[in-house]
Amino acid sequence: MDRQRAELRRIGELATPVAVIDDFTGEVEAAIDLAAALGPLPAAKGSLYPGLRRVITASDADADAFVARSMELAAPYVAGAYGVDRFTLIEASFSMVTVPPEQLVPPQRAPHFDSTEPDHVALLLYLNLPWPSGTAFFRHRATSVERIDEANVDRFVAAARAEANLPDAARGYVAGTNRWYDEIGAVEAAPDRMLIYPGGLLHSGMIPADVALDPNPRTGRLTANFFIKLQRSDA
Repeated sequence: MDRQRAELRRIGELATPVAVIDDFTGEVEAAIDLAAALGPLPAAKGSLYPGLRRVITASDADADAFVARSMELAAPYVAGAYGVDRFTLIEASFSMVTVPPEQLVPPQRAPHFDSTEPDHVALLLYLNLPWPSGTAFFRHRATSVERIDEANVDRFVAAARAEANLPDAARGYVAGTNRWYDEIGAVEAAPDRMLIYPGGLLHSGMIPADVALDPNPRTGRLTANFFIKLQRSDA
């Protein structure tokens, strides 16, 4: 763990904690090999993720061991950022953005959130990066919402859905501040960089225009994605 370099950022007016850890695993090439061994990765199901997603299960012995090691490494950073004693893994996967910008459906052209649950946290590990990328965070201009929860989700979704269907709605992947969203923070991707953030925080992958969206884990944009639920001790 001595090789790791960590930073805790505060995003937006809510000062939402986002952890960035470099040299997280020390085994990027091995992780890429694991993803390639599970390929070809299937299209993402049950979500609006614009590409391929292979959920890792206990039967994927080597990949499952990689998940366990990653969660062990992540534990002190999760504790430091969110003040918890422990967490539960919800899902782990290898993912690749592959949908061309012109084929995106309206919800995929805007920042999104993963959950309204306050203790739902996403961990994103960048692995293979054939071109500049990263993850950006946003505030919705019409509602001033940065982080989605049960109290504001209906208001945000109604406004965002109406905007997405306007004749002059944004096309392609989100690229910085626009008429509907202000970018409030961004993390540049780097191999073996781990990003940890609450699932309710509005975010989007930074996908440059006119890049080749390759489905091969060895040559395309490959990430390992983990979703966890924080477990808090009773006061």
